[in-house]
Amino acid sequence: MSVFAKATASRSVRAVITGVAMVGVSALLLTGCSAGGATAEAESDKPAATDGAQAIKKGDRDLSLKIGTILPQSGGLAFLGPPEEAGVKLAVQDINDANLGINVEAVLRDSGDTTTDTATVSVTDLLSQKVSAIVGAASSGVSKTVIDQITGAGVVQFSPANTSADFTKYADKGLYWRTAPSDVLQGEVLGNQIAEDGNSTLGMIVLNDSYGTGLAESVKKAFEGAGGKVVAEPLFNEGDSNFAAQISEVTAANPDAIALITFDQAKVITPALVGSGYPGGQLYFVDGNLSDYSADFAPGLLTGSKGTLPGLDVGTLGDFTKRLLEIDPDLKDYSYAAESYDAVILVALAAYAGNDVKGTSIASYLQQVSGGTGKGTKVTDFKSAAAALKKGEQIDYDGYSGPITFDKNGDPTEATIGVYQFGADNKYTRIN
Repeated sequence: MSVFAKATASRSVRAVITGVAMVGVSALLLTGCSAGGATAEAESDKPAATDGAQAIKKGDRDLSLKIGTILPQSGGLAFLGPPEEAGVKLAVQDINDANLGINVEAVLRDSGDTTTDTATVSVTDLLSQKVSAIVGAASSGVSKTVIDQITGAGVVQFSPANTSADFTKYADKGLYWRTAPSDVLQGEVLGNQIAEDGNSTLGMIVLNDSYGTGLAESVKKAFEGAGGKVVAEPLFNEGDSNFAAQISEVTAANPDAIALITFDQAKVITPALVGSGYPGGQLYFVDGNLSDYSADFAPGLLTGSKGTLPGLDVGTLGDFTKRLLEIDPDLKDYSYAAESYDAVILVALAAYAGNDVKGTSIASYLQQVSGGTGKGTKVTDFKSAAAALKKGEQIDYDGYSGPITFDKNGDPTEATIGVYQFGADNKYTRIN
């Protein structure tokens, strides 16, 4: 199912999704209630969302914008690095080819994972080069280690893949944004999908970080809300290499289905689970590990297993996919490529709208160019968007990752979660 979610949230939201994902298309509304009696105004440091958008100055631009990236070239999410970096490079190419008075330079660095200090070293390097924005990290846990360093320097942090709900209410000086939806949404879709597949009990093996535990909580809430019961949910830490205890605990509970809420640890856990006698077709994957396993597992190991991934099915976006392959001919996975592309385009459009490459100025226009304020004209590519801004017009950018439309917290208010299924070749395809 292509689940299209319209979300509205305040920074006080603990993000609760109402509604049940049904076969077909289901609208999910993200609603929030005040936590501890605090008002949204007291907790939020983002510009208020009003119809009174900032005016756009007409005329030519002459801007040089430097963007850094901290995307995973190593670590537990390294398989996401190539598509994300390809998305960044393609966006930079499209912006510069438009020749409309803004030139973008991207400096690519590694984020590593939470077992290393790679991200901090990379951010320190990028800040020394006076970047206006940093795209990344992919891992929510990694982003938590550098968000204060980035936003404290007055630089925009823009993640294409962070899904932890914690960032919605984070005190980020209005400088943290993301094109990926909160895991509250993915958890709702996955939990209900598992229930719809006829499973009444569920086990989970969960990465013990903000991404893993947050997503697991949302899956559990949805699954048990649909009448199921989570019977085991052992945790492991980033850097662990032996998962025998977690596998023993979850299989001892004899669940109908097992959800793996991990990163690339799934490459070790999956064959061990199947080797213990658990059917591979009863496994469920998430965005952190939904990958092409054709070169990793024996044919048929995953036949029938399913998983979820935020975003549109990039494999069906013809020209975009073709152009990504021109950037990187070795791409085998397209996860978060569109979100990375749109992150760069939006940063450039915000700089163009304000005629200023300072991070704080860019942040002040991001909601506006996404259509969150301003009631602008729909645009779907950088060239037409920048041409409209040059005329002093308001815009509403919709990209390859979807409509986006930021709220005042820097979260996209509209998102798509796809459900995928593995075939006998251990590759996944979208099924609804």
